[in-house]
Amino acid sequence: MLRLNDINKYYNAGTVNEMCLFEDFNLSIENGQFVSVVGSNGSGKTSMLNIICGSIPLDSGTIYIGSENITHMPEFKRLRRIGRVYQNPAMGTCPHMTILENMALADNKGKPFNLRRGTDKRKVDGYREALKTLGLGLEDKLHVKVGVLSGGQRQAMALLMSTMTPIEFLILDEHTAALDPKTAEIIMELTDQIVKSKRLTTIMVTHNLRYAVDYGDRLLMMHQGQAVIDKSGEEKASMKIEDLLERFNTISIECGN
Repeated sequence: MLRLNDINKYYNAGTVNEMCLFEDFNLSIENGQFVSVVGSNGSGKTSMLNIICGSIPLDSGTIYIGSENITHMPEFKRLRRIGRVYQNPAMGTCPHMTILENMALADNKGKPFNLRRGTDKRKVDGYREALKTLGLGLEDKLHVKVGVLSGGQRQAMALLMSTMTPIEFLILDEHTAALDPKTAEIIMELTDQIVKSKRLTTIMVTHNLRYAVDYGDRLLMMHQGQAVIDKSGEEKASMKIEDLLERFNTISIECGN
């Protein structure tokens, strides 16, 4: 279980531009849940992910994974337990390294460095089989540099690489936003397959309301650092895009837009 307890986060504290993003924010996510998160720009979606991953510090509050308090755990240690896929496909892979080298790098995540070869030839067939599951022909391009691949191919690789080692949480930060509609559909189908097959606890931030409705078993809508919609189970399954649009429009009118 992931728990955020009484989270407070201010930007530009003590200045005329001070902004309170989270005030006594609480959130619990059960093991195995796939949570879709929507909300307008500035609602706190990505900041929540950054707080979970340790990319930005808290002003106060605590974060727990199970019974362990990770509030002051540095980001690099958290990422041994968390896989993250970013909006920009270039952020999840190394463009000047080959597909094989990228796979080996991901496979060694969290392991100590020493003077052995970076790529273990005994694992090449396993990498090829893992790439084959993507259905993009990457298993036949092991020695091609990742920088020449399409955005969709790189994002598919980033998704696979982020889940190669045992992780407790998968964080998806608008991971289809930079892709064309057809490629985005492919990546979402791959996401659903990987999450289900590995039974990963997943948090997906998205601006695509259909993806938020169609995927996952829990849906959050964020606004001004709070969850204004939190539906799971049958309530989530019965939600429609029109329900989210209506709430978005209500919020927009309340904000004077």
